[in-house]
Amino acid sequence: MIPPDFQKKHNEARELLLSNDFAQALPRYEKLTRQFPGAEVIWAEYGNTASRLRETRLADRAWRRALELAPGNAELVSMIGHQYQAVRLPERARACFAQAAAADPRAINPRISLAVLLEQQHQLEAARAAVGECLAIDPRDDQARYFSAVIDRRENKLDDAERRLRDLIASEPRHPFVRYASRYELAQVLDRTDRIDEAMRLLAEAKQIVRGLTDTDLLTEGYDRGAENARRFTNSQPKDILREWARFFPERKRQQIPSLAFLGGHPRSGTTLLEQILDAHPAVAALDEPTAFLEVLEPAFHKSKDLSSARINVLRRLYTQALEQEIGGSSNGKLLVDKNPSPTARLPLWLRVFPELRVLIALRDPRDVVLSCYFQNIPLNAVNVNFLSFERVAKHYSDLMDIWLAVREWEGFAWLETRYEETVSNMEKEGRRVTEFLGLAWDEGQARFYEKSRTKQMYSPTYQDVTRPVYTRSVARWRAYEKYLAPVFPALEPYCRRFGYD
Repeated sequence: MIPPDFQKKHNEARELLLSNDFAQALPRYEKLTRQFPGAEVIWAEYGNTASRLRETRLADRAWRRALELAPGNAELVSMIGHQYQAVRLPERARACFAQAAAADPRAINPRISLAVLLEQQHQLEAARAAVGECLAIDPRDDQARYFSAVIDRRENKLDDAERRLRDLIASEPRHPFVRYASRYELAQVLDRTDRIDEAMRLLAEAKQIVRGLTDTDLLTEGYDRGAENARRFTNSQPKDILREWARFFPERKRQQIPSLAFLGGHPRSGTTLLEQILDAHPAVAALDEPTAFLEVLEPAFHKSKDLSSARINVLRRLYTQALEQEIGGSSNGKLLVDKNPSPTARLPLWLRVFPELRVLIALRDPRDVVLSCYFQNIPLNAVNVNFLSFERVAKHYSDLMDIWLAVREWEGFAWLETRYEETVSNMEKEGRRVTEFLGLAWDEGQARFYEKSRTKQMYSPTYQDVTRPVYTRSVARWRAYEKYLAPVFPALEPYCRRFGYD
């Protein structure tokens, strides 16, 4: 029998959690764990709340207690696994999915979650075994059939992947994700085998399904407002704005933080490849799209108009501590590299808080960038909703790169542009140039970056592309799709000219 006061207090705490009022929810959950220490759901939600406040150690303790109390509750254990994934603790997530699968021999979801995680960690044989368990439970399961084809494609078994995907699409899968993802996946296979027209048809079908599942107009409207505000603010600044900001935050007032660099550019411009080359250096900790800027620095910056030296130092500490948390502790004197394409549009904020920031901008032929973005199957948000059409991708490219073109005219900060085409044609030469820009000497291990990449959990959609030596097949890929891209050529032409592409 659940005590009435427990249910009332639990509902109050949960309401705060669901309304994203985590600061108010946390002490309520803490009190509930003392009053009802045997309630596993309280501990699980306590952990969820702590994680949203980036108190990862507290979250971990709470989740571990929930797992101790209910080791056989497959649904709860699997949910905690997804929470561990969200805070980038993949090994603990993996253990939870395996535990949930063991607790329920007929459960497909934890096995699929385990397979996805294993594939992301490049453990394809183990991922296939997990998918095999799902198919043994239900040979017609949409997710298992889809993911079996994904592993085929990862193993370069393109004929097998194509056969599975065609059978899956013909069966009209019920799972919404599988309905569109199977078309994206088949389009990738067709692209690899030069069947251009059918690949484009499947991508159009996939994007139409996505539009039916999401209010894309609302996302687009929100994006357009933010993009216009960013453009207006950046264009209103004089070229000597950094000197003006430095008067209010001079070097003598800056508290010491770890050395820091930002690696940006438009998505699909080669940022992940560069990040992996840099991360192979023993004096560098390069982070793959960390959440510290968007979840910590930017919200904290906008909470107050106070930009005194004391407050900026607080912001700098909050951000660098969040970065160090993501790498599992102290940076130990390493240079921290935040690789994050989309926040390139927030460069003015980066430079306001970090005047000493070294900025690397990855460039790639804009036509290849637009095409590659169009092929991406990634969860929709207010940024990548633009990837549903060539016209919107071209607009997003313009919005982001116009910010860069304006900021690079500002006086007084260290920046370097690096071209994807140069990296894949002579990786060591361009990698050395970039490394030296960051104040480091080239390390021979950087030439074998892919060896380290194979052992890492990565979060970029292109995590699988950097587990092998550099290749050139993606250079000038746009030419095969020229008739489809032609309508956006006029919008891209100024950037091709400015960045030196024919």
